[in-house]
Amino acid sequence: MINITLRQLRYVEALARHGHFGHAAEASAISQPALSMQIRELEDALGVALFERRPRSVRLTEFGAEFVRRARRILLAVDELPDLARAEAARQSGRLSGRLRIGIIPTVAPYLLPRIMAELMQRHPALDIHVRETLTARLLVDLAEGRLDTAIVALPVSEPALTEVALFSEEFVLVRPAAEADQPVPDRGRLREMRLLLLEEGHCFRDQAISFCNRPEAASRELLDGSSLSTLVQMVGAGIGVTLIPEMAVPVETRSAPVAVARLAAPRPGRTIGMVWRRTTPLAPQLGQIADVVRQAGGGGDQTSRSGVVPGRQR
Repeated sequence: MINITLRQLRYVEALARHGHFGHAAEASAISQPALSMQIRELEDALGVALFERRPRSVRLTEFGAEFVRRARRILLAVDELPDLARAEAARQSGRLSGRLRIGIIPTVAPYLLPRIMAELMQRHPALDIHVRETLTARLLVDLAEGRLDTAIVALPVSEPALTEVALFSEEFVLVRPAAEADQPVPDRGRLREMRLLLLEEGHCFRDQAISFCNRPEAASRELLDGSSLSTLVQMVGAGIGVTLIPEMAVPVETRSAPVAVARLAAPRPGRTIGMVWRRTTPLAPQLGQIADVVRQAGGGGDQTSRSGVVPGRQR
């Protein structure tokens, strides 16, 4: 019988994730020779190679890819055992405690996170909250592989292994140079012909803006992409073009730029913000409580009335 240890599985998973012995060893807090030896011993015991070694990288073999898929399921189940105990303790005491790892997309984090953190720390002072801000695709991978407990994203994500909870909806608004504040608000067809500034590829908000304008992706690549909503708004203030931003971003992003903000004609573009977590997590009841906090911080879906955006109003 082959004796496979959890430590070996963790080293294999780390190497598969990083594709480099040195990086995997650093992430695993072990020396590179020790990690290499552990993986080689496992391969010898299995009688099959897990990785193809290359001069500066490694690649999973076909067998190795299937092995890693199964190993990740095992490691995730093991890692969720402490969560099972935490969930039971929370049920008995009525208080949330311990580490909570939350992911959040960049077009939400600067505007919602301060309110969420303040409310969570007040309600659950025993929580040790860790936040990761990155793109949706990366958050979903981290969530599936157990490096996050939950994520705040734009819905839907349509992942069968995840529970989705809608929290609130908000509209997108048009930001244009202040000199254009008195001009008619363009309709979707006119907007498609304008110089529309977008976030760089990978942001779901970019995809939503392109979809609303019915603009070919190839044409959108010709425009200047920004790394943040702040960059886009500042470019608009400089007269480079126009952009769309979510209403929650209006008070923060438009206060220092010479721009005008207007609501588009119906049907208006928008998005639904929600939380997602693994269906298998024992923390589901507690994450439901966290979702209630996020929902209240987001205004319970009344983003329009909170931002006070009106057609042609300058910010």
